Amino acid sequence: MNDIIKKIEDAQLKAEVADFRVGDTIKVYAKIKEGNRERIQVFEGTVIKRQNGGARETFTVRKFSNGVGVEKSWPLHSPIVEKIEVVRHGKVRRAKLYYLRERVGKAAKVKEKVK
Repeated sequence: MNDIIKKIEDAQLKAEVADFRVGDTIKVYAKIKEGNRERIQVFEGTVIKRQNGGARETFTVRKFSNGVGVEKSWPLHSPIVEKIEVVRHGKVRRAKLYYLRERVGKAAKVKEKVK
């Protein structure tokens, strides 16, 4: 039974996924459906977590919009996510950046990784 589920989930995976990690600043191009029209909306922010794996993998992005912190979670292999673009790589030492929720302004910044 487990092999059957694995085959179905492998068919759902996207061929190309952007290489990003927790702490990176990314732009998520998401499809928004309004009535009978469809458009693409960009959501730019810092990745605070990535969880699970395979077809069920999700990631959460946090940004500040008009002084209010906004978090949004997406399934990585969803057809709603058009593409993911990495703006900058962050230098972090944690797998989940929940501590950014209590911080505002410069304190909420993540250092950039220098290559």
